[in-house]
Amino acid sequence: MTDRTVTRLNLRPILLFVAIAFGGAWLVALPMWLSGEGLAHPFASLLLIVMMFTPAIAALISARVFRSGESFARETTLRPSRPFRQWWGYGLLAWFGPLLVTLLAIGIAVAIGGLTLDLVNFSGFADTLDAATGGEALPVPIQVLVAVQLVSVLFLPIINVLPALGEELGWRGFLQARLLPLGQWPTVLITGVLWGLWHAPVVLLGYNYPGYAPVLALLMMVVFTTLTSVLLGWLTLSGGTVWLAAIAHGFINGVGGLSLLVAASGPVDPFTSGLLGLPGWIAMALLIVLLVVLKRFPVRQKQAA
Repeated sequence: MTDRTVTRLNLRPILLFVAIAFGGAWLVALPMWLSGEGLAHPFASLLLIVMMFTPAIAALISARVFRSGESFARETTLRPSRPFRQWWGYGLLAWFGPLLVTLLAIGIAVAIGGLTLDLVNFSGFADTLDAATGGEALPVPIQVLVAVQLVSVLFLPIINVLPALGEELGWRGFLQARLLPLGQWPTVLITGVLWGLWHAPVVLLGYNYPGYAPVLALLMMVVFTTLTSVLLGWLTLSGGTVWLAAIAHGFINGVGGLSLLVAASGPVDPFTSGLLGLPGWIAMALLIVLLVVLKRFPVRQKQAA
């Protein structure tokens, strides 16, 4: 996606992209469905990573078939459309923003009674470790492990950026750019809905919202991705590069389970406890309202130039 204004919507590359992205996702997830093992499939983790690259593959094929007159790297802003000095600040937002939004979501979850914290003994995390180790004694106090986890979420999610780029090249880099003739609001909302529905092969198996009816879980995923799409779309349009969305996406994946780290012992409902559920939706909606009030979204052409 470049900063050049696009004036005409061409549906053919969009439809081809959607068909390949959705078909590719189902094809990759097929072993989990056919085996009957679902997310317990021995290669489930690998399949989930491979699935993340299907939007990028769809974008590459669609761009190849329907050429836009510029290189794929420039069209998708894989090659940033402006110098680093003009977008590095957005890079910091993409890096630290997901953690701050997650902490806000946890605070909202506590406020609405959807999450009970244990910031002394971290009993919920301790229960998770007990289940994973068979009850063996921990080599260090639980508080030390929690501290290490909290520090690591500032850096370790960087390894998530590459697979996240596999998605973002498709959603923000290609699809969002091709939909922009509709206007920024319709573009980010349509992209978000399609992005959420694309997760169907794994969400219907219980991923992200375990314990919920599959169709309801998918609808909740669509709400989450639509809100997230507004923020990632704003980052990409404001900074002029899809790398910002990839960084933010990678760190969202890295901090999404933070509520489990600080929760008290007992079941944790993904809908009421963190970023993926109602508290996260409220947190992101507040940020979107703030962007609108500050007149930062829709992104003005002179800002994107």
